[in-house]
Amino acid sequence: MDTARNQTETAAIEGAYEYRSRPLVEPDWRRFPGWREVTAAEWADPQWQRAHCVKGAEGLRAVMGTLLDEGFYEDLERDRQERATMSVLLPPQMINTMAPESAGARPGELTKAFYDDPVRRYMLPVLSDRHPEWPSHPMADRDSLHEQDMWVVEGLTHRYPTKVLAELLSTCPQYCGHCTRMDLVGNSTPQITKTKLTLKPADRADLILTHLRSSPGIRDVVVSGGDLANMPWPRLERFLDQLLDIDSIRDVRLASKGLIGLPQHWRSGPILEGVARVAAKARARGVRIALHTHANAAQQVTPAVADAAWALLDAGLHDVRNQGVLMRGVNDSAHELLDLCFALADHAGITPYYFYMCDMIPNAEHWRVPLHRAQLIQHQIMGYLPGFATPRIVCDVPMAGKRWVDQTDSYDRELGVSHWSKSYLTPLEAADPEARTGSYHYYDPIDTLPLSGQRWWRDSRQG
Repeated sequence: MDTARNQTETAAIEGAYEYRSRPLVEPDWRRFPGWREVTAAEWADPQWQRAHCVKGAEGLRAVMGTLLDEGFYEDLERDRQERATMSVLLPPQMINTMAPESAGARPGELTKAFYDDPVRRYMLPVLSDRHPEWPSHPMADRDSLHEQDMWVVEGLTHRYPTKVLAELLSTCPQYCGHCTRMDLVGNSTPQITKTKLTLKPADRADLILTHLRSSPGIRDVVVSGGDLANMPWPRLERFLDQLLDIDSIRDVRLASKGLIGLPQHWRSGPILEGVARVAAKARARGVRIALHTHANAAQQVTPAVADAAWALLDAGLHDVRNQGVLMRGVNDSAHELLDLCFALADHAGITPYYFYMCDMIPNAEHWRVPLHRAQLIQHQIMGYLPGFATPRIVCDVPMAGKRWVDQTDSYDRELGVSHWSKSYLTPLEAADPEARTGSYHYYDPIDTLPLSGQRWWRDSRQG
């Protein structure tokens, strides 16, 4: 790392940040033509939300009508045909947080605001967002973190010594274009034929539990997918009930972006009653159970989200935490990240926890942020939030796992290659003790490199 250069960049803070407690706002969904007759009771109904998800350009046109130029719908459809790795699936709640101040817009007036909107940028990508020369990094991979390679049984990834990831399902109430599990989650697209889970859900859950019962060295389980908001609650509760019977388990983390995109699900009575039962059992056993969600822009934290989060805490969850992703054009400045963190912590009871650097999956280059930018932002946000609510920006380095962005061993800024080490072995490396001293790599997006670095990658590709 060029220390002098890094110190100069760190000093160049983009204007002083002044804290103001800003009340949360639920945008009026009736500003969109397709929802002008939707009642508050319908909007609060999770089944109505699911039934009225937008699934493509025609569905978006039914909501927005002529507020968007025809060119936007064409841009969206071209992306689906040529670049998208995830299909479009957006609950009304998620769309309603896009361009929230657009009430009174006339035909065509919403187009620029919609293109520029941070939630739109990451939840509804269009072809013109993607980099024309480098839509993918040459080192990108469909399963960039090798999670499936580390399955000890189908759906159970054992990457770390004491903790595992249990993928119980492969669907979500909304699909994110930058999804790290794009190889497995969601429907196939014209570009990507998805890997499929093969076991029946009950059989997969049984195998996962059997493995955990026989593995006393595992104390921490992330229960994910997909998104748990898409799992029938009785099935999820049966799994959690049995998980909490395993003596070695001390932490359980439930993963659901649905708290942000479909808070109506987590706010519903039957779900909260089930959460209360599970939380009571966890507390009786001295186990901490939390929910981890995924918001990337302050405008996504609405009163509906806050109400659902507080209800989950009231039901007995130990914590609700946010794991966002650092993305260009969405939240890649200290001001944007602090606005989001204060909205989460001040009004929703959600603890800012991690912001990941975007993983190196195909067609994600326009979202990814170079390592030096992430390091700068981490420095800039320090000191504003309470320590327990100051998020760590982490790089999930393939085969090395999560690393704080300042933990790199060395960093070639010209070629955008960072080198990392780790202190443990994954099951894939158990037979190779020398892997502990190996070097692992992460790569900056090529279009952010100096011209000499871009030329090197261009020549390398052609060679």
